[in-house]
Amino acid sequence: MKNKFLLVLLVTVSLSLSAFSQDENNEKFFKKENFFTGGTLNASFGNLVTALGISPYFGYSFNKFIDIAITTGINYQSERDVSYVGSGDKIRFTSYGPGAFVRLFPVKFLFAQGQYEFNLLRTKYIPFGSTSGGVGVEKYKFDAHSFLVGGGISNGKDFPYQKSYYYFSIMWDVAKASHSPYIDNLHRSVPIFRAGYNIALFQGKK
Repeated sequence: MKNKFLLVLLVTVSLSLSAFSQDENNEKFFKKENFFTGGTLNASFGNLVTALGISPYFGYSFNKFIDIAITTGINYQSERDVSYVGSGDKIRFTSYGPGAFVRLFPVKFLFAQGQYEFNLLRTKYIPFGSTSGGVGVEKYKFDAHSFLVGGGISNGKDFPYQKSYYYFSIMWDVAKASHSPYIDNLHRSVPIFRAGYNIALFQGKK
C-alpha cells in the first residue's frame, strides 16, 4: 500500500513537470531565482489526541501553477488510551523523517497539495498513575508511511514577480498506517492544520 501512495506522488510530479515544464514565454526552467525555502507549523486534534510539529522545506517553483519541495519534520503527539472503561494510560509519540510534496495552484491564492512522509516514531506508553520515567513505562520504535492530501489558501503567489507567500492549509493522512502520527486511537485520520511561510530565494534587485 505504501508503495502505491509513493507511486501516485511520483506520477503526479512527473505529469505536472510535463504539463508545466515551460512558462508562458517558453523560457528554460531551473533558474536560481525560482528556488524557495520555508517552514510549516502544524497541529492536529482528534479524539483524545493532540499533536504539534514543525517542518522546514526546500523547493522549486516551475511556474505559476506548481511548486515541488523536499521536506523534513518533527512531530510530538500525546494520546490517552481508552481501550477499556476506566483506563487512564497515556501514549506519547515523537516522530521525525523526510518527505516531499507537490503544491498545485489553479489560481494564485488557492492550492491543492499532496505530500509523502516517512516517519520514524519513538513511542512511550505510560500507565495510569505513573510518571514518564516511572515503573511500568514501556518504550517502542516504529516507522510509518503517510500520504497527506488537502488544500489551502495563501496571500497570493504572483509568479514570477513575487514568489514569497504565507499560507494556511488543512490535510488528512489517507494512508492511515497503523502507527501514523496523524490518526487517533480509533484509527481515524484527524485533520492536520498547517500555517507557514514560503520564502523566495535569489531574487536580487527588481
